[in-house]
Amino acid sequence: MKNIFDFVPKNSIIHVKKLVVDKRIMFLIKNKRKTKHGDFKIKGDDKAQITLNKTKNKYQFLITLLHEIAHYETYINYGNNVKPHGIEWKNNFRLLMLPFLNTYIFPNEILKNLTHYIKNPKASTENDFNLIMSLKKYDFNLCHNFVFELKQGDIFMIENGKKYKFIRKRIKRIECMEVESGRKYLFSPQVEVQLI
Repeated sequence: MKNIFDFVPKNSIIHVKKLVVDKRIMFLIKNKRKTKHGDFKIKGDDKAQITLNKTKNKYQFLITLLHEIAHYETYINYGNNVKPHGIEWKNNFRLLMLPFLNTYIFPNEILKNLTHYIKNPKASTENDFNLIMSLKKYDFNLCHNFVFELKQGDIFMIENGKKYKFIRKRIKRIECMEVESGRKYLFSPQVEVQLI
């Protein structure tokens, strides 16, 4: 049975151990979920459950782990009386992240983007294009392209097997049309696609 220390960067293990000792958290490692990297739940009597996606990307795993522990800390201090990703959570996340913000743990490019992201963290790292693109370099996927790299008229396929046509770039999204139905969709720029 793997534990969380098998999934974080080696140089971060000592910090992670200090962080989780004496906390009433049960950690579960799940197969990759499409909609989230991790989640946090209270299981009664201030016992918590944190689930994290199994991944070879140790940097993404560590960021998600700290994100979810920040939820735990926020719950312990404020209960359910604050917004899930409000100022209290943001402050906890920043404080938890500080000991990890160095090149001993993160590669330079990720560290630069993570330092910028942590100034005002969002509910998901997916919302920070530069951070997620620097993290994806360590995903070890056999990815072919990202949708933002395509040109108008390119046909591509995504994980579900459906084919789409690239229409145009918008401010933050990519407008595409499903070939079979003609319906239009907006994609995040960092969606991984297979060019046809």
